[in-house]
Amino acid sequence: MAQWKPDPTFYPSPRLAMLGPPEKLAYVAAFNPTKDGRPDRMTVVDLSPASPRYGTIVGKIDMPKAGDELHHFGWNACSSALCPYAPHPHVERRYLIVPGLRSSRIHILDTKPDPLNPKIVRVIEPEEVFTRARYSRLHTIHCGPEGIYVSGLGSPDGEGPGGIFLLDHFSFDVLGQWEMDRGPQYLAYDFWWHLGQDTMITSEWGTPNMIENGLVPELLLNSKYGHHLHIWDLRRRKHLQALDLGAEHQLVLELRAAHDPTKAYGFVGVVVSLKDLSSSVWVWHRENGSWSIRKVIEIPAEPADPEQLPPLLKGFKAVPPLVSDINLSLDDRVLYVSCWGTGEMRQYDVSDPFSPRLTGSVHLGGIVRRTPHPKRPSVPLNGAPQMVEVSRDGRRVYFTNSLYHAWDEQFYPEGVRSWMVKLDADPAGGLKVDPDFFVEFDGYRSHQIRLEGGDCSSDSYCYT
Repeated sequence: MAQWKPDPTFYPSPRLAMLGPPEKLAYVAAFNPTKDGRPDRMTVVDLSPASPRYGTIVGKIDMPKAGDELHHFGWNACSSALCPYAPHPHVERRYLIVPGLRSSRIHILDTKPDPLNPKIVRVIEPEEVFTRARYSRLHTIHCGPEGIYVSGLGSPDGEGPGGIFLLDHFSFDVLGQWEMDRGPQYLAYDFWWHLGQDTMITSEWGTPNMIENGLVPELLLNSKYGHHLHIWDLRRRKHLQALDLGAEHQLVLELRAAHDPTKAYGFVGVVVSLKDLSSSVWVWHRENGSWSIRKVIEIPAEPADPEQLPPLLKGFKAVPPLVSDINLSLDDRVLYVSCWGTGEMRQYDVSDPFSPRLTGSVHLGGIVRRTPHPKRPSVPLNGAPQMVEVSRDGRRVYFTNSLYHAWDEQFYPEGVRSWMVKLDADPAGGLKVDPDFFVEFDGYRSHQIRLEGGDCSSDSYCYT
């Protein structure tokens, strides 16, 4: 794992990362939605347009046990290894840290020496996580300056609080809970940081018992899901501030901080408003010595015939956008917003983060629209834009269409047929579907994407 020179995929700044070579492979987590005993798998997709296998699955590895529900995962190391405090420049971006959201089991996958055929080199059983960190239902992975950070949605019994623990960079041993003083924080989901500000930001979904059997209407209508962001002192591991978006704004999920370490702001997506079923995107930012938050994008629900809607939505006579993921280009200029309900991927110019401008839109799938892909023009698609990843140079956008098994069944009750697509992004604004890239997963459901050499949602930087 140790080497004499820093990994060439580590970049001190986002500007230099944008100049790196284009990605040739993607690692895509895929879970088995049935109970037939087949385990989940990590797949490898060819992204090189010059390859005869472009847009196909060229490798895969099955997990050792069934029932993990692979969801989010991440690299063991990234550009944060070059940060001046707690540096570790001689590790390499080699291992994928792959937790099971339902099982709380962690798989360590070695992508070398053969990137097409990663190997499982260690499995951390849930009991070890429970004993050392007291968290379960593991979600987000980020490589940080002093370790690998992992979020858990709750405690082993399915209640709260959720939070963060660390793995060792070298041994992958579970080190323990991160929080020293959590203050009022109870619900958990995503996390990210401003390394230059010594600040961590965390968001809220719900406890495992609130989410893993599906969205609970009574909890939603009573504003019991997450509607806060939490601000933390990163080095002291101490809660500083809670930002309340308002109880009507339910399910405060994906965080995307500005990549420029001199910028103290970022974006968060909110799935639904109880007032009108709209979705929204907010900006957190520093203001007068403390942190504030402001809504900057609102996406309305679309009227629909109740006969075309799943039971959960029939009474509303509308399709909510259900913003489930967002992503920010490395130059902090372009924000991508996945609308998993209406089947739309939106592109915004956020050069001024407080005044976003819609510059591009593509429809695929959707609860009602079922927009087909150009490669299968006669086949209506279900599922919709969900997990989105952006190339380092900002010219390619990849996304998959499954959210979470229990929630898939509620919004797409006929079952989600899983796919991955690619969009070509114009730096001046605009999106086009690549007609030759349409990956299907043969009964599995695809979720998060990680790109060879890093991507827009996996690295943090300490220089401009």
